[in-house]
Amino acid sequence: MQTPAFFDEVPPIVVADPLAALLGAAEGGLIEYRYVDAVKLAGHSCPTVVGAWLMTRAALAHLYREGTPQRGGMRVEMRQPAEEGVTGVIAGVAGLITGAANDGGFKGLAGRFGRNGLLRFGVPMAGEIRFTRLDTGGSVEVAHHPQTVPRPAGLADLMREALAPQADAATRRAFAKTWQDWVRTMLLDHGDDPALINVIG
Repeated sequence: MQTPAFFDEVPPIVVADPLAALLGAAEGGLIEYRYVDAVKLAGHSCPTVVGAWLMTRAALAHLYREGTPQRGGMRVEMRQPAEEGVTGVIAGVAGLITGAANDGGFKGLAGRFGRNGLLRFGVPMAGEIRFTRLDTGGSVEVAHHPQTVPRPAGLADLMREALAPQADAATRRAFAKTWQDWVRTMLLDHGDDPALINVIG
């Protein structure tokens, strides 16, 4: 799988999953997620996937200042209903990293390690997503504002041309490069920008 080189420049998110440790899937339960994992899950790289990645990263850094985030040890709540807009895409990325799943998720072993019911939708809040630790009850809300990083000039025209049935390979490549340049700017130049990713309390 060949991806844009800047994907490798995005700092990974490392979590500790006690279930992975128990079942021998990862030494010490440590799992490293990279931006490309979110891309593989979504099937594309776009500002929404970027927002989901950065919101999750910021929330985990806030909740687990003293150590490694515990995958499967937090509840993830979305303000919007699952079927609205890009909510499902964002929830998918957050769920990948945190282990939180809806009612169809893993039910657990001997009453432990359950992941089902930890991903919820349509929950009133000020932010876009709320992450809550199950061990301490500590929580944080986050929101992202993609308009903070303006679209590259001419992107709309390039998209229209690339989507046209008669578009050639060069036209599609030009659009793809400009699109991913925008993604790169968000991830690497604004990844810690509070104007892009807002942490609420």
